[in-house]
Amino acid sequence: MISGHLPIGAIVGPQGIKGQFKVKPFTATPQALSAYGPVTLDDGRQLQLQVTSVNAKGLAIVRAKGVETREAAEALRGVTLHVSRDRLPDLDDGEIYHADLLGMAVTDQNGQWLGKLVAIHDFGAGEIAELAVESGPTIMVPFGGDRLLAVDMAAKTIDLSVPAGLLDDAIDGDTPA
Repeated sequence: MISGHLPIGAIVGPQGIKGQFKVKPFTATPQALSAYGPVTLDDGRQLQLQVTSVNAKGLAIVRAKGVETREAAEALRGVTLHVSRDRLPDLDDGEIYHADLLGMAVTDQNGQWLGKLVAIHDFGAGEIAELAVESGPTIMVPFGGDRLLAVDMAAKTIDLSVPAGLLDDAIDGDTPA
């Protein structure tokens, strides 16, 4: 992540032949992608986005000055779009940017250490937390709604309600040293 910036979307591929591209928005609405001014790409370049439409999958169809061909749009595939934190709206009480949760220790409803939060995904059926465990591959657990029990920003911990049996073979329950 770029220092002082938060991700607001990821480019998933080109759209058509005139340089438009599809963006998976991390914003409350796809149209908000163009509301914060120029976005910064992973390599430091900046683009001014114009959202032209939103497809049935919720992806924003975007155009940007300097991206005029399908090949130029294809070259952006996989790039994350960032904006300076100070250009984002103020949060209401109880709201937190997902990026501020990354790296926090996650425990279950019984206080058992699960891992460290490395990503939050939403594949359409609700949010999923991806956790790095002591060893082995990452694990995925339900995150949103009533599954999120508590967030302690000062202690950098998250408590989740995990369905019984979900992680029986995935973790050993020891807190890392």
